[in-house]
Amino acid sequence: MSGFKVGPDSVTAGIDTISSAYVPPFELTKGQPPPFAANGGLSYMSFDLEGDAGTAAATEAALTQTSDGEGQMAIDMLDNAPPGPIETKWGVGFRDYAECLEYIRANNVEVPEGGLALPLRYTVHEQPSYSIVSSNALWRDPERETEAKALRKNERDHGRRCLYFPQVLRDARRIEEYHEGLSPNSPECMDRLGLSLAHCESKCKNFYDAAEVESVFYPEIEKLLLEFFPNATDAFVYNHDVFDKDYQGDRTEDQDKKIPGVNAGYANLVHNDLNDNSGRVRCRELLTKNLRNFGRTQHYTEQEADAKMSRRFMSINLAKPMETVRQNPFVLCAWPSFADQPYITNYRVYDDRVGETTRFTYRPDHDWYWLPEQKSTEVSMLKCYDSVTDGSVSRWSFHTACVDPTAPEDAPCRRNLVVRSYVFF
Repeated sequence: MSGFKVGPDSVTAGIDTISSAYVPPFELTKGQPPPFAANGGLSYMSFDLEGDAGTAAATEAALTQTSDGEGQMAIDMLDNAPPGPIETKWGVGFRDYAECLEYIRANNVEVPEGGLALPLRYTVHEQPSYSIVSSNALWRDPERETEAKALRKNERDHGRRCLYFPQVLRDARRIEEYHEGLSPNSPECMDRLGLSLAHCESKCKNFYDAAEVESVFYPEIEKLLLEFFPNATDAFVYNHDVFDKDYQGDRTEDQDKKIPGVNAGYANLVHNDLNDNSGRVRCRELLTKNLRNFGRTQHYTEQEADAKMSRRFMSINLAKPMETVRQNPFVLCAWPSFADQPYITNYRVYDDRVGETTRFTYRPDHDWYWLPEQKSTEVSMLKCYDSVTDGSVSRWSFHTACVDPTAPEDAPCRRNLVVRSYVFF
């Protein structure tokens, strides 16, 4: 590939043609250190080649990373560590959940009323990572079988560079006890902590029917967001995911028909869905291109989108259970506890875009929350992006799923819906 040089830590060396691709300004929150990211944090949109949104450059960087040996060194370090706890620069970690849980119980970790101490899974590799998504044409190209094999191994190896760490989760319904005067059911809570709670009694009857979810539930959530944030001028729900490990029907995803499928797994890794770059890129490609938009069709010109995005806007994920959650609860971490922590970028490479999500390393003072037995009318809200960078409000929260060791062995796994939205002011 000619015309540019790209890799996990390189920056543009030269681009043969001038691209009209939207390249977001690289932003950091006041006081936040630079992330662990490729290209000095520059979006892969900067490497757009004939409208590919930088996907070729990102794929090349992913292949380079598979052969550089650094990721394998991290795996070897963990594999070769003696049995038992592994000392890291952040604290004691464990290879598996049960070992970490035994440590928590042996040390009688104290928890507040409604709280829980349990293992959470973090990455321990402070380097950017790449995921070639399942829909990418590379997987179906027989001429790229060797590349696919290397990339598939690299994807599996992401999990081998993670450890479980002990954390205390507090009851999100009791946030006011920990942050005086702050109601969890308020926009102020979202501003300060990057998370909040809402109430929703949906008229949607079948959450497995993507068309009904779009026609009934999306408008309900948009209305909820406008009422929750009284200064908002517009709320836009653009897609959703269904989670149900025990679902017996068709799980097939069909992006063209706006069918997300049904997820059998839960994201068992501390992460956030967006970052400084992708919060803006994802918003603009929805407004101007309707790219993977499951919601209302948008009709913004590039100039109109820029004007809309020149004011404050946020990305909010909302998780609503279909029934009371008994196992695999969704857990959220509050912004102030990691505001000065660099994130680690994970690049999700599609055929037509490069998404950016984030991962984090462990800190013992991360401020985690959950909702014990979250009811079907309780909606947990987490911020994935905020355009305000001066430090006056939270930029995002991060989240994961966990296993509740206090639940009965036969407790059903979480059945819920997660919708993704943008809120404009």
